[in-house]
Amino acid sequence: MKRILISDKLSEAGINYLTEQSGIQVHIETGLDEDGLCNIIGDFDALLIRSDTKVTPKVLQAAKRLKLIGRAGIGVDNVDIPAATEMGVIVMNTPDANATTTAELAIAHMMSLSRKLPTADSSVRAGKWERSKLMGAEVAHKTLAILGFGTIGRIVAQRGHGLRMKVIAYDPFVAPEIFADLGVEPVGLDELVSRADYLTLHCPLIEKTKNIIGAQQLGMMKKSARIINCARGGLIDEGALYEALKNGRIAGAALDVFENEPPAGSPLLELDNIVFTPHLGASTSEAQVAVSVEIARQAVTFLQTGEAINAINLPRLSAEELQKSQDYMNLATKLGKVVVGLATQPIEKLEVALFGRAAEVETHPISVAALVGVLADQFSTPVNRVNAENIAKRQGISLIESKTTETEDYVSLIRVTGHSANQDISAAGVLLGGHHPRLISINHFDIEVVPEGTLLITRHDDRPGVISAISAVLGNANINITRMQVGTADSQQQAMAVISVSEPVPESLLKQLHDVPPVQQVTQINL
Repeated sequence: MKRILISDKLSEAGINYLTEQSGIQVHIETGLDEDGLCNIIGDFDALLIRSDTKVTPKVLQAAKRLKLIGRAGIGVDNVDIPAATEMGVIVMNTPDANATTTAELAIAHMMSLSRKLPTADSSVRAGKWERSKLMGAEVAHKTLAILGFGTIGRIVAQRGHGLRMKVIAYDPFVAPEIFADLGVEPVGLDELVSRADYLTLHCPLIEKTKNIIGAQQLGMMKKSARIINCARGGLIDEGALYEALKNGRIAGAALDVFENEPPAGSPLLELDNIVFTPHLGASTSEAQVAVSVEIARQAVTFLQTGEAINAINLPRLSAEELQKSQDYMNLATKLGKVVVGLATQPIEKLEVALFGRAAEVETHPISVAALVGVLADQFSTPVNRVNAENIAKRQGISLIESKTTETEDYVSLIRVTGHSANQDISAAGVLLGGHHPRLISINHFDIEVVPEGTLLITRHDDRPGVISAISAVLGNANINITRMQVGTADSQQQAMAVISVSEPVPESLLKQLHDVPPVQQVTQINL
């Protein structure tokens, strides 16, 4: 008998689903503090929560039997994921269960902005009849620009088509066929904001997307454009948004999320061309039922079959499996990071090939580890061996695996190749002494590098003086070069330098390196 503890309120539909399953016993006890949860958690195989329960290291230490923590919703800030991973406990959430609700809120905000509904409501309540003052705008035939084309963004696109809008989108990690299948035009970020009549944000908040809409982007928008954020606070520079709205550089905005929640004292509250809601993206009765039923189904599936749907951390591995595969998996992850770092187009297919002794271990965990390297820095939630394949499928990335005991100059070798529409990037690596990773080639360039820390990778003309010029730029900026390897490709007048530096370099310094006349490309990769 598998026992499930529900410590936060779930919908009756979710609870009923659990009680109908054979071999499952459900116990509901809400409002527990840390000590109260510690006192009972040791008797349960799974814990289902919302946002109130805090799963701390102390709780996990007491959870001797626990195999699963299921979060009904997307946020897992209330779970200590590293501690759960250390204890071999799967943590899963329901990232898509409230997608429709969030998408519909974005569309509702778009319509509300177009017809000035909050202002009209206030006007009538005040005894006014200001029809000419409240002239609105149609959305039909306007351009709906979607920043982030995951599940929610795609639902918004479908709704936009239903409203007879022209739909464009920007997401550098989604393959072209995904856009094509939905009849959406993929564009760059600058084109997205400059063409938008309505710009709606649906991407995660990670380092690369923080303040992705700032003064520069707002300055490129039409004066008649309106912006909507139902995703995450911090995607828009609120100070820049205030100036744009106050000075009429854009027509309006609607925010469901904020840098600080609630946004007490924000100057945005002073403006009358912006509409607010208090983080209502998932706040519908249907969404609450959906996340409850979905986490119940996922929990039962895992407890009965071991399949971990929407898991966001690593499952427990046996000591034997870990010993045989871990070094190869670590190497594959680094190769994946190199491949995606050098790619200038969305990767549509990832090919992982094992040679020699590397082919003696299970191929799939190593291939998935390479996927982790490709995807890891693109999402706000952790990407790991459990969820990497599902994420890759959503992004339109297929995985191809192969292995052979034949060798290619090395006893064991792994090659990871990212295929895009007009570009292939390949990186190969080996384990020296069976444990020490080395990057030994990038495309046709043979080059032996320790894959760790910050790497600067250049493509340049193979002629004297280039390396000294690159070194001078870094030296003048007090950037210490810890290692440097230069490789050439047969029958080409091109060379590649892989430079290990002591710290990441700013964009301004990368531009200086790129401006060295023989240099065609400079890429920074953090491993």
